[in-house]
Amino acid sequence: MLDLHYWPTPNGHKITLLLEECALDYRIVPVDIGSGAQFEPAFLKIAPNNRMPALVDHAPAGGGAPISVFESGAILLYLAEKTGRFLPADLHGRYEVLQWLFWQMAGFGPMLGQNHHFNIYAPEKVPYAIDRYTRETARLYGVLDRRLAGREFIAGDYSIADMACYPWVVPHARQSIDLADYPEVARWFAAIAARPATVAAYAKGRAWERTGEMSAEQRKILFGTPQPR
Repeated sequence: MLDLHYWPTPNGHKITLLLEECALDYRIVPVDIGSGAQFEPAFLKIAPNNRMPALVDHAPAGGGAPISVFESGAILLYLAEKTGRFLPADLHGRYEVLQWLFWQMAGFGPMLGQNHHFNIYAPEKVPYAIDRYTRETARLYGVLDRRLAGREFIAGDYSIADMACYPWVVPHARQSIDLADYPEVARWFAAIAARPATVAAYAKGRAWERTGEMSAEQRKILFGTPQPR
């Protein structure tokens, strides 16, 4: 059994995409990031950076004690290696996937996250930050669009690189992105959205989706730095 400490954010959706594709037996442990659950001592033991998702594998390969993994990219890599799926075994194929996984972790996710923050959540509008992250978002979409030209998926076959990127494209309208400007991304996005595992993964998250605007207290918890309890 796998325990997935999760909330329905892009980084949380990455992991359910892979779990559903692999039809693995897993249990969702909700981590309500608007109420501060990410700062609870029990969660910090498996996710010291107080960010979800985190995974606990109670039956790791080879047996032994449970293993916990934090950081969404590391979890995708762990599960791909555990199952032998969505990460090529050959050297060239493996690093085609890994470099694009790291591209998402280091650039595509963080920059789009800053876009979300300054365009939607920041308590005051900062024109320089809005312009900077909107422009960088557009640049990164261009990188992805060029990469997908002549390829069905990012590294050829569907892989954890695609699963890492897709959830960050779901809110493209909130990022001031029109997918019509990126036809290769639009094609790729539609193909992934139609996969049964994608439908199932997003359905799982609806039970915890936030409705309405965040309260001032939720914003303080989410974007502040509360001390661990």
